[in-house]
Amino acid sequence: MGDPAMMWLSWRQFRVQALAGLVALAVIVAYLVYVGTDVRQGYDVYQAACRSQGDCAQATAQFRAAYENTLLFLAAGLALIPAILGTFWGAPMIARELEGNTHTLAWNQSVTRQRWLLVKVLVVGVGAMVLTGVAGAALTWAAAPFDEVVKNQFSTFVFGARYIAPIGYAALAFTVGTVAGLLLRRTLPAMALTLVGFIAFQFFFANTVRPNLVPAEHATLPMTAEAINEAQNLGSITGGSVIHGVRVPNAPDAWIADTSPLRTPDGKTIDGGKFGACINTPPKTGAGGTFGDAAVCLAKYDLHVDVSYQPASRYWTFQTLETAVYLALSGGLVALSLVRIRRRVS
Repeated sequence: MGDPAMMWLSWRQFRVQALAGLVALAVIVAYLVYVGTDVRQGYDVYQAACRSQGDCAQATAQFRAAYENTLLFLAAGLALIPAILGTFWGAPMIARELEGNTHTLAWNQSVTRQRWLLVKVLVVGVGAMVLTGVAGAALTWAAAPFDEVVKNQFSTFVFGARYIAPIGYAALAFTVGTVAGLLLRRTLPAMALTLVGFIAFQFFFANTVRPNLVPAEHATLPMTAEAINEAQNLGSITGGSVIHGVRVPNAPDAWIADTSPLRTPDGKTIDGGKFGACINTPPKTGAGGTFGDAAVCLAKYDLHVDVSYQPASRYWTFQTLETAVYLALSGGLVALSLVRIRRRVS
């Protein structure tokens, strides 16, 4: 049995999953076209409001509020697609054959174990990458006007749902499932391990590895009343003296990877009592802005924060590096599978 025959056999075994995937993809793309059309209509309204008001701040806030939750939900959904494909396509692919002992039929037809496995991985794995890549491209298109205005592409869910990154995720999720099936030799345990393991790895990579793929820039930002009012939130549920969503003046679209607590001129974190008083009972000044009197109160302490950030110009560097890491890990798992199946599987 040659490679074309093996590929045809693999395709026949995979055709039901492929058909289900195509139907699901068609539904996803149709919905994203609808969302993208709606976002573009909202973008036209946003531009008209900017021109008529001469100040885009209110128009931006309205545009963001109208679509942010929907697009975040879709980004989170796209993040699940690789995990689902790894679970339902990757994990059962080998485990089911080993459980049913059907793999011996292929091996007895002059097909080596490595070729049998490699053809299956290529046929089904490429299908998983294409499906995820098309869904990612559709979401990237749908969200393009929103991303242009909000410029939040580095956030955890959004970054992983744009451009080429989802392709790398699909490759790794599928190979994780394949290895799990090969090692555990049982379909259900392999599926469970793939789903939990890949999602856990995604969170680990996004929060621990991604910020360190490229050495960060560092800056000390004075927290004037104006700077505090430009932040996204102030304080925390634990009462910490923290501020999030600050902007680097010379790099307003930068990804802020880490922000220190609010610090006094001597480098110490501002006293919690003083911070709480400014947040809860600030002196009345009639100041405007997002945080108003609280911002004016805190500014009197001459505060600053130390930030680590990545300029927006590095976005494609991060996309390329992260995708390369995921593809490299996928290749390593395929190599491990080929070694394992040659030496130990019988």
